Amino acid sequence: MYIEYSVQAVYKSLKSVNNNSEVANIGSGKQMKLKKTNSVVILCGGRGTRLGNLGKTTPKALVNIHKKPIIWYIINTLIKKGFNHFILPTGYKSKKIKDYIKKNSKKNQNIKFNIVETGENTSISERIYRIKDKIISDNFVLLNGDAIFDFNLKQIFNLHKYKKSKVTFIGCEAILNYGIVGIVNNKITSFERDLVFNSVKCKRNKKFMGYIYSGISIMNKEVLKHNFKDFQNFEKEFYPIVIKKYKTIFKELLGKWYSIDNQKDINLLNEKKNSVEYNFIKKLKSHFSNEKKFLV
Repeated sequence: MYIEYSVQAVYKSLKSVNNNSEVANIGSGKQMKLKKTNSVVILCGGRGTRLGNLGKTTPKALVNIHKKPIIWYIINTLIKKGFNHFILPTGYKSKKIKDYIKKNSKKNQNIKFNIVETGENTSISERIYRIKDKIISDNFVLLNGDAIFDFNLKQIFNLHKYKKSKVTFIGCEAILNYGIVGIVNNKITSFERDLVFNSVKCKRNKKFMGYIYSGISIMNKEVLKHNFKDFQNFEKEFYPIVIKKYKTIFKELLGKWYSIDNQKDINLLNEKKNSVEYNFIKKLKSHFSNEKKFLV
């Protein structure tokens, strides 16, 4: 296990050796090879203002579900699916996240962490801009650090590469007030961030289907060449540009995905009376707890 801690604009270089392995330059001068690196960017800088008093002491990624933090489920799920390089742009309560990863990481020479403190009041756009040079693989996963999931991500990742898509959006049918992805004839036509579901015609028909964006996408590094640093809303401003300029596809997730935004969402997963959700988390936790190679 290799963990690198960076602050603001202090970056250690990552040098590509060949298609199958990369070398990370470590401050001590030592080098660690990562074979078949698949990078993931997990956004962990938000304040979690909708969590009330809990958000005043705990970063969202460390909120406990069944006595384990959200980030524990995210990283273990991604490791299970073959991802091994995790970049965490942090902000609010950054040290708590860094300390948790350091304390609970098991030694594994093929798992790498970059924990980059990007400032408490930094926008998502600037957080991504500051860590973009740390992404090793040509294609990487970008996701929010506030959801627990288990779906066909690796299958979608492979399809993204096979189709030579520049961005693949992952989501499900529109039932909540999240970003709406418009699709006509299997082609993405629009991305609207803050639409109210009931105001959008999202009924299943041959002409139009509306989906909510899960906050999880697969990107090719090429799209990060754009100057998006000063965008106030990354999804609202950057994604429409990408959709117009590049080949993008949408895939509906097959499995489970739970966004955790407030205390109600936490209760949904923690309380036994919600049998479907509770048992999903219980089963997921049990699986990871029995695996020696995962985050403890």
